[in-house]
Amino acid sequence: MVKPDYIFESSWEVCNKVGGIYTVLSTRAKTLQESLGDKLIFIGPDCWKDTPCPYFTSDDKVLADWRIQAKSEGLKVKVGRWNVPGNPVAVLVDFSSYFERKDEIYTELWNHYQVDSLHAYGDYDEASMFSYAAALVVESIYNFRGLSDKKVIYHGNEWMCGLGLLYIKHKLPQIGTVFTTHATSIGRSIAGNMKPLYDYLWAYDGDQMAGELNMQSKHSIEKQTAWNVDCFTTVSDITAVECKELLDKPVDFVLPNGFEDDFVPKGSSFTAKRRNARKAILRMANCLTGCEYPDDTLIIGTSGRYEFRNKGIDVFIEAMNRLNRDKNLKKNVLAFVEVPAWVGEPREDLRKRLDSKEQYDTPLDCPMITHWLHNMSHDNVLGMMKYNDMWNRKDDKVKLIFIPCYLNGNDGIMNLPYYDVIIGKDLSVYPSYYEPWGYTPLESVAFKVPCITTDLAGFGLWANSMKGRYSEITDGVKTIHRTDYNYSEVADVIKDTVSKYSAMSEAEVKKARSAADKLSKKALWSEFIKYYWQAYDFALRSK
Repeated sequence: MVKPDYIFESSWEVCNKVGGIYTVLSTRAKTLQESLGDKLIFIGPDCWKDTPCPYFTSDDKVLADWRIQAKSEGLKVKVGRWNVPGNPVAVLVDFSSYFERKDEIYTELWNHYQVDSLHAYGDYDEASMFSYAAALVVESIYNFRGLSDKKVIYHGNEWMCGLGLLYIKHKLPQIGTVFTTHATSIGRSIAGNMKPLYDYLWAYDGDQMAGELNMQSKHSIEKQTAWNVDCFTTVSDITAVECKELLDKPVDFVLPNGFEDDFVPKGSSFTAKRRNARKAILRMANCLTGCEYPDDTLIIGTSGRYEFRNKGIDVFIEAMNRLNRDKNLKKNVLAFVEVPAWVGEPREDLRKRLDSKEQYDTPLDCPMITHWLHNMSHDNVLGMMKYNDMWNRKDDKVKLIFIPCYLNGNDGIMNLPYYDVIIGKDLSVYPSYYEPWGYTPLESVAFKVPCITTDLAGFGLWANSMKGRYSEITDGVKTIHRTDYNYSEVADVIKDTVSKYSAMSEAEVKKARSAADKLSKKALWSEFIKYYWQAYDFALRSK
């Protein structure tokens, strides 16, 4: 196998924590770095300008010899290390100066690769100028260091890095180019526009749908990048099918998303953190709803980006509504929707209660939400709860609470990081309609919290492949069959699974939690990194 001497990797989410790709790259870095050391170089956008980036530490010793050269070429960069395990080299590039040349850059892109940038809007220009700047960094280091006799990979993630990949392909064809799409832009758009994606996937024409959904430019850069790089990859089998049908290009490799579990506490520390999390969750719920929650309350939740249909938030709320009427439910259930919305401020009335030592027996107004929103009357979660008459009444066995902010440890109410909250749960539910991989269920099982997901999520399919059948909650993951049209059946299966879990003995629950933990170990980067080496080998051999 041919292994690279250098890997340059770019993404909008390098040192920029805005989505799941941040987790992919930041957890994989250490495993790659064990082979490459500082010859693994990440390139991200300088979104922070004069404000310190919390994910990045400047280091004058890193690429010290190249910095003068970069300045002479007009490259505005910050050089240092990414504050993640392994502390890999990171270059943050200021791309703002390239906007004035964007028409010229887009013209070259059209002339060489027929990428349609005429219909660009929104974040297309910003992403493209970053991608161009990132490619200039690669080109500059490559030429300055004289790497023509080295095996070099340039790996770009998502359509946002497509322009740079095509630039490198044209200017430095000796570099092996790898493109990973974590979700096709047109597939996500079809799903997000309430169109049936799966039953008709074979019949959709990606170019035609891009025109219909005003996605021409993003689709064009993604498609031309997929067709022209040395190695085209995606993150799951389900997205591989999507690429073949919508981009008309089969992937060369599937690169499943692994993770490192060094953030999961061990032994007595795990027990203490779980106890503290449950105490904080139950305390907050009492202050908000005025209800008492015994220690055996079943704490469950869903989380992720606020994609109401794609992430299955709608079906989760419906399932909780049905569960409240389920006569087989053996325990009280406290359910959470943890997705960042258009949040205004933490509720002052809730904060005052939390600061006191009292137990409360009366609810606050609107006892379903922890922070006020700017758009309280137009929010999808609150709207569906009101439609279903879900007001967290005292006699409701299922209470549903919306936490509409990032759990970063400083939200004003929970004041715990996400991982310090999830450890206190009993079950998590991610009934996705569109989910190329799914880090949230993987993180859940890493904390020994069994989860419910679907076979429209890459992770759900992978869990099934580990069992050789549909995975059940006793296996640590319950994978539900989901289609374009079985929303109601999915809600019932979630309801029935939670009800079944509430009746399980302590020994059965312990066994399910252990199974979840064991499954997560099979998704460590030490297990999945081999697919990356294969992709890099493929790209380098194509030279």
